[in-house]
Amino acid sequence: MIAEFFPSEAHGTVAAPPSKSMAHRLLLAAGLAEGRSVITNLAQSSDVAATVDCLNALGTTVQIHGDTATVTGFDPTRRASAATLPCRESGSTLRFLLPIGLLSEAPVTLTGTQKLLSRPLSIYADLCRANGFLFEQTETSVTVRGPLTGGTFLFSGGVSSQFATGLLYALPLCREDSEIRLLPPVESRSYIDLTLSALKAFGVEAGWAEETTLRIPGGQRFSPQKTEVEGDWSNAAFLEGLNLLGGNVTVTGLDESSLQGDRVYRAHFAALQSGSPVIDLSDCPDLGPVLFALAGALHGASFTGVERLRLKESDRVAAMREELWKFGVRTEADAHTLTVYPGLSAPTARLSGHNDHRVVMADALLCAAVGGSIAGAEAVAKSFPDFFDRYRSLGVRINELDQQQ
Repeated sequence: MIAEFFPSEAHGTVAAPPSKSMAHRLLLAAGLAEGRSVITNLAQSSDVAATVDCLNALGTTVQIHGDTATVTGFDPTRRASAATLPCRESGSTLRFLLPIGLLSEAPVTLTGTQKLLSRPLSIYADLCRANGFLFEQTETSVTVRGPLTGGTFLFSGGVSSQFATGLLYALPLCREDSEIRLLPPVESRSYIDLTLSALKAFGVEAGWAEETTLRIPGGQRFSPQKTEVEGDWSNAAFLEGLNLLGGNVTVTGLDESSLQGDRVYRAHFAALQSGSPVIDLSDCPDLGPVLFALAGALHGASFTGVERLRLKESDRVAAMREELWKFGVRTEADAHTLTVYPGLSAPTARLSGHNDHRVVMADALLCAAVGGSIAGAEAVAKSFPDFFDRYRSLGVRINELDQQQ
């Protein structure tokens, strides 16, 4: 799909979308709770749909009606037959569910796109090989077999918090107590805190024993619950960012006390408005594209801690440099930093979504101000399927065209 934008003045009130990060976590907790759970305010993004399909393939029953999921959970330690889990393009789904698959002696195969399976899995590969577990990876799948037991797990905290999250779901179901020791620096710590909050909501005890050590008692069980997915600060940034480009938009449905690390976007927005700041993205990598875009439209900025942005749905440093160049924005980059210089103008060529939802939304934010068209705009369905509808509700003029046009 091509999204064609015309320069617009955005105004009005719009609700933040439900948090994809919390949706994954709550669905997984409900799937491990033997009994019936109900989760409301759920957005059916393609990533969340992947988690739902994988849970159903494992033995959970997930039924979705509108924005509500009814989940009948299962005990993965009793899984006796092989299973195939279609993770598609969802990194969270793959990394969260792989340790759950290790709880049984029956093999589980997690499938996905070639891009997904090219993202780092070495922490799990090393764990499996050290314990004599099966770990076989191809370009589009990984097959594992346990059974996982509790103990001490030591790995880098600077690769992805998703590895710690995956183990935090599996280890409480082991008989033995466990510790996860993370080698500093621990990046995206706030995402681990989100996981701990979801575990607590479903009656599971786990937490920080020290600055870099998580302690997880064994022999626990998840308890079914009724809960609601909170608003998503990550994607709300693409709505509130319109205010930095002349809009007058109010975003509702955000919990000011949320543990989501991306709530820091408001502080970064203020810094971008007042000057040319240096912003560290180590703990909020998903904010990279929106902050890069706004830096080009305002006074420029320098960004550090960009390494993990290269390992997302696209290389977001390279993709955003390419897109910003089309808007007349000059950038410089090395392995650890990206510098964006001010200079926004109407794009000189058709923009590309790079099959990355956050790149599409960053392009759209700038296009709302200066116009332009984005090919591959359907990628927003990964996390924010009604993104364009919400932009239209704010007065942004958008035409959706067939990709061939």
